[in-house]
Amino acid sequence: MDKIKILWADDEIDLLKPQLMFLEKKGYDVITVSNGYDALEECEANNDIDVVFLDESMPGLTGLETLSKIKADNPLMPVVMITKNEAEDIMEEALGSQISDYLIKPVNPNQILLTLKKIIDNKRLVREKTSSDYQQQFRELFLRIQSGLNTEEWVEVYRRIIGWEIKIDESNSTQMWDILSMQKSEANNEFSKFILKNYMDWIRNSEHAPVMSNNLMRSKVFPQLKEEVPTIMLLLDNLRYDQWKVIEPIISELYRVEEEDYFYSILPTSTQYSRNAIFAGMMPAEIERYHSDWWKNDSDEGGKNLHEGDLLSEQIRRVFRKPLKHEYIKVTNVNYARQLQDNIFNYLNNDLTAIVYNFIDMLSHARTEMEVLKELAGDEKAYRSLTRSWFVNSPLWAALQRAAERDIQLIITTDHGTIRVNTPSKVVGDRETTTNLRYKVGRNLQYDRKDVLEVRDPEKAGLPRPNVSSTFIFAKEDKFFLYPNNYNYYNNYYKNTFQHGGISLEEMICPVIRLRTK
Repeated sequence: MDKIKILWADDEIDLLKPQLMFLEKKGYDVITVSNGYDALEECEANNDIDVVFLDESMPGLTGLETLSKIKADNPLMPVVMITKNEAEDIMEEALGSQISDYLIKPVNPNQILLTLKKIIDNKRLVREKTSSDYQQQFRELFLRIQSGLNTEEWVEVYRRIIGWEIKIDESNSTQMWDILSMQKSEANNEFSKFILKNYMDWIRNSEHAPVMSNNLMRSKVFPQLKEEVPTIMLLLDNLRYDQWKVIEPIISELYRVEEEDYFYSILPTSTQYSRNAIFAGMMPAEIERYHSDWWKNDSDEGGKNLHEGDLLSEQIRRVFRKPLKHEYIKVTNVNYARQLQDNIFNYLNNDLTAIVYNFIDMLSHARTEMEVLKELAGDEKAYRSLTRSWFVNSPLWAALQRAAERDIQLIITTDHGTIRVNTPSKVVGDRETTTNLRYKVGRNLQYDRKDVLEVRDPEKAGLPRPNVSSTFIFAKEDKFFLYPNNYNYYNNYYKNTFQHGGISLEEMICPVIRLRTK
């Protein structure tokens, strides 16, 4: 078993030699620093620190300031505050920052040992309880996945899997990760069969379908509008259900969750199709038919989502018999984000403000292209952590904090999610074939039929037909499409990246969260 690693920060560290020797004799590994800045550097450099001991009265960066920075980067890190007195205001602030324990100087070695036992054993007990609980539910989940689920039951299974992922993240039950990952893959395998069996029928007969992108506004947003309370609809591009769950505790500081709902993204699960369908209240084929100037196919030049505001206005005009004061805001860079923060109170004069915020989408694309981000978001846990870190420090959260000064309704949703792809599938197509890794549209496509949902008549899937012989194919589970040329290079380049456009729980089951200012 690895030694427990302690980081101890105290500007009088030389006076603590007896305590340090005591800990080392007991088998603990102690890193010592004399100030808060060095403590933060050590926390960043060592991802295997188990607990931090922090002197409250260090010069420069104080213990409380160091504590808040440690917790901002690693909210689960156990921190023990060491203080010369029990001043009420200091202890209240420390306890409010979620310290695990505190000790009064001079520190007694046995007190230290008792504190460590309590903290480390708590972590061990949580880890063991989480593993035990998941093992008990593994078989039940397995049987559920195999039992022929309907649309609502699939949502419930997906939520339970994500719940276990986050619990196992928090408890560091590493031996459970592989088992849960296999169960999630099995769930995606069965979910793909479910979509292949039902999707075309959903498009043909909407009475059998769950709420999907094209009726999200009519079903989940418009009925919730209130004359006396302004509504902000925040669409975070690429927001998965698990990413919502890691930012939920932050948002819940100021907003009360009134309903956690869902919808199914249409295929392709990509911005051009799903988000245009949301704001138009139509399937893509209908948008092309009725608003041909506002629709572009994959192979057309120019931006594919330039008319979402126009499509929203048209949908509002069709649905409401009286004028609805509304506005569409799109945030694609830092300047627009700051404008959002500055102007948030002006938007509260509207009945409905739709805000499209593009950061998570850009993060997933940047992660594909930038080696440093591949390291920072190497797996699901790291991707969630990166999302949380971005959100808590973003102009978006600053804007929502300002908005929370008023009585508002907040609806948070997305257009589609992403899946981490691992299994290449060969496709051959002509020069006009689209480049997306999770879906293709083109003529004379050659592909492995067991890897895809194929749509030879796009209109039956509510999709435009760029050419008479156009076929759509959608990748199942964690597959991604590669051409035979430079196959090995692109396999290594794209493997383990987050992509969208195809069929998976992560891409298709999307959160819709309704909140109200506390």
